[in-house]
Amino acid sequence: MTTLQIHDKLFKPYISEEAIREKVVELAAALDHDYKDKNPIFIAILNGAFIFAADLFKSLTIDAEISFIKLASYKGMKSSGQVITAVGLDIEIFDRHVVILEDIVDTGKTLNEFLPQLRHQQPASLKIVALLHKPDATVYPLKVDYTGFEIPDKFVVGYGLDYNGRGRNTASIYQLFE
Repeated sequence: MTTLQIHDKLFKPYISEEAIREKVVELAAALDHDYKDKNPIFIAILNGAFIFAADLFKSLTIDAEISFIKLASYKGMKSSGQVITAVGLDIEIFDRHVVILEDIVDTGKTLNEFLPQLRHQQPASLKIVALLHKPDATVYPLKVDYTGFEIPDKFVVGYGLDYNGRGRNTASIYQLFE
């Protein structure tokens, strides 16, 4: 892996494609075990989680469904402080086992605002899977039930994560040079 230039920023290799692939398979195996015979509904948070969701879903062996919702709180490299719902949830989750798929949990603001909306619909259970989690950046009280990688509070791109709309299409994850 070489460095990556996106707009005015330079990024260095951080998590390899192979390490990501291994972690996705590991997460899928845990979910297969925990949700056997439960027919869960996975809800992927767009835009960032689409690649992770696709790879994870392909690795599952259980019966499951998937849906998508578009939530956003980022502008550039910082959270905007507001969560915007661009495309809403169009499925019934009452008494269903719901698994949220996130590319990254940093402050937790997006999920903190979204989870009460889901709980109001009375799912049988509600769990969070995040490929990346920045525990040092998390300021809202939430539990990530399945974590791929815990990372420091540094800006990352790739594998679905972007910087101002670019960089999502790399198979690896890159970290901002400082």
